[in-house]
Amino acid sequence: MKDGPTVLLLEHDAKELAQGRGIPVPEGRFVAIDRSGPIELVGSGPWVVKAQVPVGGRGKAGGVGFAATPADVADFVTGHAGDVIKGRSVSGFRVEERIDFIHEIYLALMVDASARAVRLMLATAGGVDIEEHADQVRYALAAPDALSLGAAACSLVDGEPAELHDILLEAFEALAGMFLALDATLLEVNPLFVTADGRWIAGDMKLIVDDNALPRQPAVEAVLRARADAYREPLFKLDHDFDYVCIDPRGQVGLLTTGAGLSMMLIDEMLQAERRPFNFCDVRTGQLRGSPERLVQVLRQFTLGRELAVVLVNVFAGITDLDEFARLLLEALDAVPALKVPVVARLIGNNFEAARARIEASGRPIEVEHDLDRALQRAIERAGVAV
Repeated sequence: MKDGPTVLLLEHDAKELAQGRGIPVPEGRFVAIDRSGPIELVGSGPWVVKAQVPVGGRGKAGGVGFAATPADVADFVTGHAGDVIKGRSVSGFRVEERIDFIHEIYLALMVDASARAVRLMLATAGGVDIEEHADQVRYALAAPDALSLGAAACSLVDGEPAELHDILLEAFEALAGMFLALDATLLEVNPLFVTADGRWIAGDMKLIVDDNALPRQPAVEAVLRARADAYREPLFKLDHDFDYVCIDPRGQVGLLTTGAGLSMMLIDEMLQAERRPFNFCDVRTGQLRGSPERLVQVLRQFTLGRELAVVLVNVFAGITDLDEFARLLLEALDAVPALKVPVVARLIGNNFEAARARIEASGRPIEVEHDLDRALQRAIERAGVAV
C-alpha cells in the first residue's frame, strides 16, 4: 500500500466526482470569489453555504453557515470571501440544499500504510463532534479490492441497528467503488445523512487522491485544471514531474534540493535556526540533465517570495555530472533575471572541482560548498534576522 504525496480536493469537486458516479449528494452550486451577477441557487431554500478550502474543521472555524434567503447566502459569501482557514485562503463557496434527516453517520475508507490494507471506519454518531467521540468509531481492515471491502463492510454493519443494514451496505459499496476507481487514499463522509424515507446522502465529503496516480485519472485531472488556482502544487507536479510545495509564502530560504528525506531535514534545520523555509522541493538528480527547464521552474517560484533572502541548493549527484549541473544552474539563473538573491550551492558527487570552477568563473554571487554544515550556516547567515 502506498503512503506518499497526495491531493486533498475541495469538497465541491469531490462531490462533483461522486455525483458523476451516481453517489447521492445534496444539489449544489459553486460560487466563485470573483463572480459577477447574482448567485445561482438550487431549490427554494433553506441552504448551507460552505467555504471551499482544502482543510478539515471548516465548521468550527466559521466557514460553514446556514441561509434561509438568497440575501442570507449573499451576505455569508461576501462576509467570508477573504477568509483564511488554517493557513489556506478560501477558494470559493459551495451553496447546497439543506437536508432533513433522521440519522447522521460517519463513514470512511482510508489507506492504512502500516497495515498494508484499507481501513473501513463507521460510527452511527457522525457530525462535527466526531473527534470527541473517536471511541465510538469501529473499523475493519481489508485488501484493496471490491470483494474484500464488501466483506469488511458486512462485518462492520452487523453491529448496527437492523434498519440501517441495507442503507449502510449500499453506501459502503458505492463509496468503495469510488475509492478504488479514483486511486484515493482517503474518502470520508461526515455526515452521511439517512432520511425518513430510507435514502442516504453524502452530506459532507473529504477526498484525498494519490498525486502519483493523476496521469491515469483523467476525470480528476480535469477537475484540477478547471480550478487551477486552487491546485497549483499538484498541477505543478503533473506538468513538471517533481514535487514542489510552498510551505510559507513569507519564507526566507528557497530550497532547490534533491531527495525528499534530505529536503525535509533541511526544512527542520532552518526551523531550528529560527529561519523560515519557503518551500519543499524534491527533484531527482536524473531529471537535472540535458535541460535547465526544471531548474527554471523552481527559480520562477522563488520570485514569488516577497521576503526570500537566499536560495540553498543541495544536490547529491549520482549519475548526474556536477559540471553539467553547474552549467544548467547558470543557464536557469540567466533565464530568471528577477531572482536577485544570493545562492549557496552544496554539491556532492562526480566532477565537483570542475563544477566549482565553472561557477566561480561566472562571477555570480554563488557560494559553492562541499560540506553540508558549512552550506547550512552560510544560508542561515544570508537569510537575515531570526524569526
